[in-house]
Amino acid sequence: MDFATTDGGLNVKRQCFDKNWLFDRGDKFGVRWSKKPDTANFQKVHLPHDWTIELSPQPDAPGGPFVGYFPGGVGWYAKTFVVPGDLAGSSVFIEFEGVYMNSETWVNGNYLGRHPYGYTTYCYDLTPYVKFGEENQILVCVDNSHQPNSRWYSGSGIYRHVWLMVAPSLHIGHWGTYVTTNQVSDGQALLTVQTTVQNDGDNPREVMVRSSVVDPDGSVVATSESPTSVEARASQDISQEVQVANPMLWAVESPSLYTLQSEIVADGEVVDSSETSFGIRTISFDASQGFKLNGKSMKLKGGCVHHDNGILGAASYDRAEERKVELLKASGFNAVRCAHNPPAPAFLDACDRLGMLVIDEAFDCWREGKNNGDYHVSFDDWWQRDLSGMVRRDRNHPSVILWSIGNEVLERDGRSEGAHTARQLADHVRDLDPTRPITAGVNGGDNQWPWEKTDAIISAIDVPGYNYQITQYRFDHKRCPTRVIYGSETTPQQSLEVWTDAINDDHVIGDFVWTSLDYLGEAGIGRVHFGESEKAFLGAYPWNQANCGDIDVCGFKRPQSYYRDILWGRERLYIVAHVPTPEGRTPVTTYWGWPDVVPSWTWPGHEEELFKVDVYSSCEEVALFLNDQFLGTQPSTQKEKFTATFEVPYEPGTIKAVGYINGRAVEERVLKTASEPVGIRLTADRTKLKAEYGDLSYVAVKLVDQNGTVCAASDRNIYFTVNGEAEIAAVGSSNPASSERYRGNQRKTYRGRCLVVVRASGEPGRAWLRAQADGVNTAEICIEMK
Repeated sequence: MDFATTDGGLNVKRQCFDKNWLFDRGDKFGVRWSKKPDTANFQKVHLPHDWTIELSPQPDAPGGPFVGYFPGGVGWYAKTFVVPGDLAGSSVFIEFEGVYMNSETWVNGNYLGRHPYGYTTYCYDLTPYVKFGEENQILVCVDNSHQPNSRWYSGSGIYRHVWLMVAPSLHIGHWGTYVTTNQVSDGQALLTVQTTVQNDGDNPREVMVRSSVVDPDGSVVATSESPTSVEARASQDISQEVQVANPMLWAVESPSLYTLQSEIVADGEVVDSSETSFGIRTISFDASQGFKLNGKSMKLKGGCVHHDNGILGAASYDRAEERKVELLKASGFNAVRCAHNPPAPAFLDACDRLGMLVIDEAFDCWREGKNNGDYHVSFDDWWQRDLSGMVRRDRNHPSVILWSIGNEVLERDGRSEGAHTARQLADHVRDLDPTRPITAGVNGGDNQWPWEKTDAIISAIDVPGYNYQITQYRFDHKRCPTRVIYGSETTPQQSLEVWTDAINDDHVIGDFVWTSLDYLGEAGIGRVHFGESEKAFLGAYPWNQANCGDIDVCGFKRPQSYYRDILWGRERLYIVAHVPTPEGRTPVTTYWGWPDVVPSWTWPGHEEELFKVDVYSSCEEVALFLNDQFLGTQPSTQKEKFTATFEVPYEPGTIKAVGYINGRAVEERVLKTASEPVGIRLTADRTKLKAEYGDLSYVAVKLVDQNGTVCAASDRNIYFTVNGEAEIAAVGSSNPASSERYRGNQRKTYRGRCLVVVRASGEPGRAWLRAQADGVNTAEICIEMK
């Protein structure tokens, strides 16, 4: 629940604590352990804040290509605040949604604690140290200097929201409400509501717990009241059952959301209350009937998603998280796997609202580390707290259908008591939430040991995810006929095979491609290269994007995404041309890559050269025409992997593909050669924003010719300015190997396109984004903040 603020102070209950922090990068103060840096020269920042994305990639960065050649370091954050004196006696807490990494926090010089993991939400009790009615100071040190500690771009700093909470001494506990659907039948839903009542006072209290269910239309449809006693300095869990008649079920197509209103009543007055969003739905997993949502079978059209927000880095703006889900829904996905850590709360909120199923994942490693400074150094001391934090925070989200306890952990082959650890983690999750199955992403040993060695870990979980193990799908079904599996990681080049298995085999419930959204780090894992010297797993500097996503870091669909549209029956035709290669050299596509193809027929300087043209097609055959000249027909059935391939001598003009079924033309697609660019086209995903700091408009920038055709062969620098109540949050392109910074006011287009993100300042009004480049007309777009 939001509450009003006053200058320098706050009122009850929960306040966003993002604005007006002071920040400085580096430990140049020489006060790493003194907790009293001089903040006079700190810069003012608002959260979420990722200081790494503000820097340039460096070829000698200790994290190397895994983190996209970005540096780490140490950062200090400071903020002052006042809790009004009339709130004395209240309990005061601060919640950090995510800080990367190894954070330490002090308030008024008092040490609150350390939190190593960069992805879990945590909370501190400030009550013993707060001076009511006076100025308080909070300090946070973030240490991301121990590189390497990640296998992907992590970002650095307080990159998610921070919340300050003031509550009466008798209140609902942190993450203290939990709603589950016991059953849905005969037009009734039976729900169980659990509420934790916390008494921070010195005396026992008699209370009434009132729980009301509000339907999506705003009507109260069920209420339960339960009296209880809560001892001093203790908490009490209250369980209630409520029935909802004719429930509107949460589904991917119709994500209906209910609200639980929780109230604590003492001495006839409501002393604390909260609202919790939830959905009514049922899930089941079975080897003979697959996955069912609300009793209906469905296949998971999934993709893996890292935590970053593309050109914004790790900064977790609500709109950025929402846009990720919108992009995935628009491309046909119905499920995501959060790789390989708990996501931002705003991401799950968006999945709930928009209808996206989620696998919520905890860890990328256990005791056996993959990097010197990764989570393995903290696992033994912290796994239980971090796993509890993930499950207790996220268990009311109807979008979450599976809890994942790990990804490709080295203990999967049985070493280091891996099976015992898996049982510990799985049992702990079941204690916290028995309503969802447990999974993990399990891969093989690259033929160094038999796949069957994974059985010990798999026996501890319920629904194993198979990473790159398509050859095991049917073999394991014969060996373990009750095992339900899914492709927890597959490659774009395997998309036809894995999807065919998923739709043909009931025990295979779906597929999660690596990846649905491209990301920073693991630089060049999906690149095309030439020659023996470029066979390294990852790309050399200045590669900083993975280049393996169906959707790139700007949010533009890549050709492999259009191919997936063909497989999923969403489209019938799509044309691409292979990028010319140096003479005498053969392009090599990495395991996670896709051939270097573009939907363009603009290739100046390559006249009369033969081009390989692919037409992705769900038709039986495809005919190709160049400037209305018939070039031939090719089949495009599953036997041809739904791809018709042609050799075409390049000449400017129009290339057209026509798809045929039963000899009848049913679809056509055209590519046209662009002339010289004459202008810039700006297209905003939203031109009306909330007048709140951090609301975003994503503006696609395209170089176009006089006919509006994108000029993919005429890249140039675009310069941006914003006037009014907004600012430039990020600039970027889909170029995976650029040394340009993602902060600034200019970017070179890549194949005719780039992106600028405009961020609202927090004040109502308008802003004008202007784009200029040499030799073309200037463009401008207006964005309104209300």
